[in-house]
Amino acid sequence: MANYLQVKKELMNYIYARTPLVIVNTTERERVERMLYEIAGNSQINFMYYTDAKQVKSIGTKSDYIDTDDDPLGFFLNQIKRQRSLNIVLGDVRRISDDNAYSRELMNILYMAKENNGVVILITSDYIWTRISGFGMVINLDFPDDIERNNQIQKFVNMYSGRFTIEWKEEDIVRVATILRGFTEIQIDNILSSEIIGNNGLRKNRISELANQKQKIYPKVGSVQHINLNKKHVVDGMDMLKEWLELKKQIFFMPEEKLQEYDLEAPKGILLVGVPGCGKSLTAKLVAQEWDLPLFRFDIGSVFDKWVGESEKKMREALQFIENVSPCVLWIDEIEKVLASSDAGNETGKRVLGEFLFWIQEASSKVFMVATANDVSALPYELYRKGRFSEVFYAGLPSESERRNTLKHYIQASLKTDISENMLDRLVEKTNGYSYADIETAVKEVAQTMLLQEVKSVTPDKLLSAIASIIPISQINPELVEGIEKWGKARAINVSKS
Repeated sequence: MANYLQVKKELMNYIYARTPLVIVNTTERERVERMLYEIAGNSQINFMYYTDAKQVKSIGTKSDYIDTDDDPLGFFLNQIKRQRSLNIVLGDVRRISDDNAYSRELMNILYMAKENNGVVILITSDYIWTRISGFGMVINLDFPDDIERNNQIQKFVNMYSGRFTIEWKEEDIVRVATILRGFTEIQIDNILSSEIIGNNGLRKNRISELANQKQKIYPKVGSVQHINLNKKHVVDGMDMLKEWLELKKQIFFMPEEKLQEYDLEAPKGILLVGVPGCGKSLTAKLVAQEWDLPLFRFDIGSVFDKWVGESEKKMREALQFIENVSPCVLWIDEIEKVLASSDAGNETGKRVLGEFLFWIQEASSKVFMVATANDVSALPYELYRKGRFSEVFYAGLPSESERRNTLKHYIQASLKTDISENMLDRLVEKTNGYSYADIETAVKEVAQTMLLQEVKSVTPDKLLSAIASIIPISQINPELVEGIEKWGKARAINVSKS
């Protein structure tokens, strides 16, 4: 695929070379029309341009529309017989994918174009009969790239800035341009128009909603589920990971052309290994919320099917859907379970996993993956080597400072109260070896009691009792915690600064 300027240059080269047939493969006829007017305005090239609605229009001269009496091919055949070096453009074509009366008549025009130094340009996204395509060249016009989308959005903002409230700054426009990747120019204009009318302006807090528009366009697949985000979502601790994500966010939303200038690519995502209950799953929601991107959960295990070929088909459908809705955050939970399916002597599982790993490394779409794992012993090197994920992190049990912040957060949110520093020190000490989930469960048990008994305050003893009633993960499975800590220190970066 190529962008607008590349296609325009290539089209002009073929015209100057008098190539009998040029096929512009695109669904956006309007962009090619604009291209033709620009070429005619900057050179001595003229076109006879046909569409069903307007019949024949001369581009590059002041001629009026010409009615072809519903037989454009007969009209053009007569024209190209009488006039050399004629440039014909068909904006609407009929059945050109097989042998029929229309395609054969078009071939007659192509033979005459070749003889009389003419050029025939077809604007279509349909499959072309090989006998027709053999006459010339095909140019693929991709959807607007980052620069085109950025310019289109900036033009839209400039047009309406005096009439509506525009909160978007330059960095917001760049982010929106990234979010609207994969849309046509018309779709982008429709989305922006709907947004500015529906909200009386372009608001910063609505940017994430734009990304959700893509879900309404593409058919859903069963293995990929959209996750609604809670805007009040808070993740305690993980300071090292948060700093890393803030840096990578800037790279992720940079225009592709800027990244290519430095031979860089957008970050692919992270593999997060950690103790159960220490915030691995929450990380995917954190990224989606902070980056204003939609979040999808990919259940790879559900693509496996007992019928031959169905698993591979489901995987391809899932990956195609994910690329269509990008940019997005893709959450893959407990990825080691998928690896177990593929390593159990199952050839289908190995092929499906191989296709997924290949996609991770080679996909150019802006998909940031957050893959989590508990069982580090099931993770092969080829999964977490550089190139598949941007970085590998591990999340151990929360440190003293992280337990303090977590206790403060849940006590204020669930118990609606503040406690003394001395009491907080005691709780921090008692929760040594507890996961974030252990602490949350203990505090919310007290909150449930307050709610049922209609108690307005909580005593320190009740909190200490609730903490003591929880058997932490470090006691339930000390081998797992020790194994993750050992693996993480040797192969990954701690999510915490502590």
